[in-house]
Amino acid sequence: MKILFFSAKPYDKLFFDRFNEAHGFELEYYETHLGPHSLGLVQGAEAVCVFVNDKLNAEVMAALHEKGVRIVALRCAGFNNVDLEAAKKFGIGVCRVPAYSPEAVAEHAVAMILTVNRKTHKAYNRVREQNFSLNGLLGYNLSGKTVGVVGAGKIGKAFIRIMLGFGCKILAHDLYPDDVLAGNGVSYVSLPELFQQSDIVSLHCPLTKDNRYLINREALSLMKPGVTIVNTSRGALLNTADIIHALKTKQVGALCIDVYEQEEKLFFRDLSSSIIDDDQIQRLMSFPNVLITAHQAFFTEEALTEIAQITLDNVARLGENRMGENAPFMLT
Repeated sequence: MKILFFSAKPYDKLFFDRFNEAHGFELEYYETHLGPHSLGLVQGAEAVCVFVNDKLNAEVMAALHEKGVRIVALRCAGFNNVDLEAAKKFGIGVCRVPAYSPEAVAEHAVAMILTVNRKTHKAYNRVREQNFSLNGLLGYNLSGKTVGVVGAGKIGKAFIRIMLGFGCKILAHDLYPDDVLAGNGVSYVSLPELFQQSDIVSLHCPLTKDNRYLINREALSLMKPGVTIVNTSRGALLNTADIIHALKTKQVGALCIDVYEQEEKLFFRDLSSSIIDDDQIQRLMSFPNVLITAHQAFFTEEALTEIAQITLDNVARLGENRMGENAPFMLT
């Protein structure tokens, strides 16, 4: 079977080539995104492998069907960028990687909180310039703080375990409460209650049509002044304009984002010599209390290993019409 990879980077080729030895697929890599503009590259392949910023709408699905593509393999957890109804219509199997090293994303979220709180990134630059002053580097203890976790799936649970270790009080909101977590001192509450009581709000939920702009002006108005907000899930969970307003009014004390709604034009690229015309990301980067990383949370040796292994196994299962547990549906 021939698999075309889109949005591919050198590390994708490294890991997928390594673990393809067990399958023997023909792998071909393209750095460009998959979308209407790049359909001409799809030739002679039964499967395409895509990432978070590829756009597989109904038009793209119809074209893939016409070109003989039978499988769309997402090497990520979310599939909000795929028109699943169109996939079903054209008999295209879709699979994903719902749980690749949840600790990778959880640990990155914690690292961002510690960095923006204790300002280690600023201290590092100061000391390199022989400035040993502590002025402006004041932080706070995480111990005793209330942390609200929106989405207590595998990544959310990993994050909760870490924050419990810091001595934090944990409030969680999830469609499916976990009795084990509740028994370990985690309190499941409504979203408004979580927003009102939390010193830190961390998002660990998928993006759906129902929670787009979950963090908006109304939600922000419920939060404590000076709240820290962390998003390592999907950019469109935050209304960027509303977040910028809340930063300006100091309602939000710190913002940590590893994702951004318009990231497909920015992330995974070197734009150091370019003029970026996205006014919102430029505004966010101008705040001293905003920490941005470029969709890096998943980027560990363990996570990339699991992504490659699970994705290739998913393709093999769907190719043989075997139901894969990571597929929303299989080939008909």
